[in-house]
Amino acid sequence: MHEEKSYSELIEKGISLLNDNNRLSALSCFEKAYAMGKTPKLLSYYSYCIATERGQVTEALKLCNDALSQEPDYPAHYLNLGRIYLFAGRKDEALSTLRKGLSFGENPAIKALLEKFGTRNKPVFSFLPRGNFLNKYAGLLLHRLKLR
Repeated sequence: MHEEKSYSELIEKGISLLNDNNRLSALSCFEKAYAMGKTPKLLSYYSYCIATERGQVTEALKLCNDALSQEPDYPAHYLNLGRIYLFAGRKDEALSTLRKGLSFGENPAIKALLEKFGTRNKPVFSFLPRGNFLNKYAGLLLHRLKLR
């Protein structure tokens, strides 16, 4: 009974440390809990910590996807997977993962992360495709001149 209590306390303490941006201490808590058992919640947060603190992105993606397969409707798993993708430089996958996470419920952390990316401006010449060189360079020029 005491071991079960300390297990959940370790996870909650790790999440609290993670929210305070103390990933190394959070990783320590998650590692202790990982030795006791492996719940989807633990796998999700532990995977984010090992990706950012140790650079083990492949292992982190595997663990976080395992957590998602066990609890596919828990938004925090999508948040952690999205953060791992961002850390790995895979922005498109991160954005789609974060958006999918919002479809399962409100999560202020996901919203804040998505708002950080902002939205794209409309193309300068709406009758041309966004990737057209005129749209691209006219947009860059207007942005640098702070007219946009």
